Amino acid sequence: MTDRAGAPQAGGLRATARRLVAGGRGILAADESVATMSKRLDDAGVPASAQRRRTYRELLVTADRLADGVNGVILCEETLRQRFADGRTFPEGIAGLGMLPGIKVDTGTAPLAGAPGETVTTGLDGLPERAAEFAALGARFAKWRAVFRITGDLPSNWAIRANAHALARYAADCLQAGLVPIVEPEVLAAGDHPLDRTATVTARVLATVTAALADAGIDPAATVLKPNMVTAGADAVVADPASVGRATLDVLRATVPDDLAGVAFLSGGWAPATAAANLAAIRELPAPWPVTFSFGRALVSPALHAWRGDPDAVPAAQEALLAEVRRNTAPAPVPA
Repeated sequence: MTDRAGAPQAGGLRATARRLVAGGRGILAADESVATMSKRLDDAGVPASAQRRRTYRELLVTADRLADGVNGVILCEETLRQRFADGRTFPEGIAGLGMLPGIKVDTGTAPLAGAPGETVTTGLDGLPERAAEFAALGARFAKWRAVFRITGDLPSNWAIRANAHALARYAADCLQAGLVPIVEPEVLAAGDHPLDRTATVTARVLATVTAALADAGIDPAATVLKPNMVTAGADAVVADPASVGRATLDVLRATVPDDLAGVAFLSGGWAPATAAANLAAIRELPAPWPVTFSFGRALVSPALHAWRGDPDAVPAAQEALLAEVRRNTAPAPVPA
């Protein structure tokens, strides 16, 4: 539904955003680019092709009762335009299975002028038209990822502001097209920095992104944030989950609005068990918004390695995915 000016009504967008993070269930990120997905298939011994990428993604989203732990599935454009084996489009099939179909709309990163070693995410050119087309194809939400490296002097204020501005413009274009924006500012785990350095950088990034979204008039209640968890660098001494949980919630409470629709954490390349343990520790602490997951590799890597292109291994691959989903799904609340 739209208002008299033609913009989608806020109520519908807010309802979609709430549904994405409801019930302790999460969001499956199956949106790797063609190049990235092809490499992962090749690494698993599966010769990459459009058909094999399609088969693999259908394997994932048709796992039995996946909707018990997953509210939405993020697709890349190639998959959004493909069809299930039964002829339904991916958005139709995913919706029929009780989940919301989504789409990654950024086009990757490019070097940021004036910021050696840093990047800005691209894809704003033509985004209003693309977002409208994706919505017409059945997408209900979108995702845009910005990345920030931690080194001695990075990220710079310029890189943070440039990416925050792009995230805000993306969110505005998507809301106008009727898509709920997932805003993903990722502080990468690569490096040997301690947890408190990640906390400081993540706070700077989230505060700047929050301000940019507010400047653009973005409705927090129609927006899902997809941040990194606050961990030490991957090459540092690993912080215990309780420390990760406290640091993550402290940063978020200090930087993002209470009326945000929800927070769906990315896995950040951590092993499935590590990502799940950190998420569980975060969930143990009180928060003003729903807290859940939007994992890619931490959910699907076991499935890919169980499948390896073998049709007879589809049930085992799907069970591997479902096991990871169950590990990250919050228990249903006990009635009072």
